[in-house]
Amino acid sequence: MSQSFQDPIVIKKLQIKIKSLVSGLTDEKIKICHVCGTHEYTISHWGLRSLLPKNIEVIAGPGCPVCVCPNKDIEECIWLSKNGYILTTFGDMTRVPSNSGSLNSAKAEGGDVRIVYSFLDAIKLAKKNPKSKIVFFAIGFETTSPMVAIELLNQNIPSNLSILSSFRLVPPAMHLLMKQPDFSLDGFIAPGHVSTITGSGIYEPISTKYNVPIVVAGFEPVDVMLGIVSILEQMKKNIAKTENLYTRVVTREGNKIALKAMSNAFETIDAQWRGIGLVADSGYELAEQFKGSNIRCIEEIPESIGDDIPKGCRCADVILGKIYPEECPLFKRKCTLETPVGPCMVGTEGTCAIHAKFGGYFDLEEE
Repeated sequence: MSQSFQDPIVIKKLQIKIKSLVSGLTDEKIKICHVCGTHEYTISHWGLRSLLPKNIEVIAGPGCPVCVCPNKDIEECIWLSKNGYILTTFGDMTRVPSNSGSLNSAKAEGGDVRIVYSFLDAIKLAKKNPKSKIVFFAIGFETTSPMVAIELLNQNIPSNLSILSSFRLVPPAMHLLMKQPDFSLDGFIAPGHVSTITGSGIYEPISTKYNVPIVVAGFEPVDVMLGIVSILEQMKKNIAKTENLYTRVVTREGNKIALKAMSNAFETIDAQWRGIGLVADSGYELAEQFKGSNIRCIEEIPESIGDDIPKGCRCADVILGKIYPEECPLFKRKCTLETPVGPCMVGTEGTCAIHAKFGGYFDLEEE
């Protein structure tokens, strides 16, 4: 199946379709935003921007979970790793810089930081080391939070394992993007992974409220090109709705078991997004009944002081879709894949990291 979604002949036909729709639609700039690091990988890796008319921009929004994780949460984990706790988290998260360094630098300074591939690995580690105090740094969007929710509800959390929740929710970020006074969008490509959990129906209120087309798309180049076609067709018909093009994985209702577990295990809170600030109802914290597993209720962690984004770094503008990484003065100069200054230069979903590997915005590269 993957080969058919990478077929150059199909991609070429979609390119012709896009050019046809645009020529009969407008000469004005059309700005489409995706909210998923994997979509940015597909677009940049396959060079899809080079296939689009000059007046179509596809920009990256806040779709990278390690990029939007606030400085405060990272510094809390660094402190825990140096004060008697084994800190477990995903590999990309260990490289994200904060005002106090990264979790990797904390490990070099004596902190106990260990990479796990899932929350289940942290549970296994806690069971094997019952005398050790272990914390799981829980990051991600709606895709990764169900596993933690289900294990909490199943009471499968060892007493020596705690959780520091930094989960974030995608729809509130989409609302935020639409409310920016100096920024306008003509359509969204909604994240496929997140939508497998939430369902496509969760975006319908956004389409209605802001009169903006939204398409749920998969991660192959044909998926993305089809998403752009769908948005342009909606614009041509002067309609704005949520359309699910990823029906091989996503339903309108989503994963009902996962959604119920998340609703019972977490409470929705106003949460900080790195470089963006406080976003209403955009985060998950452990519900009151699980405060015994919430490290913030167990330990008095010193409060973080300092800016969320390093001086000179424009990751905040990249996260908000206002600039391309190539427009940041630090990009591939002071801020590199080996020595990241900002969070977007880290990981497989960081927009700056993707552009550093594959290029991204062809107009800037040509200038």
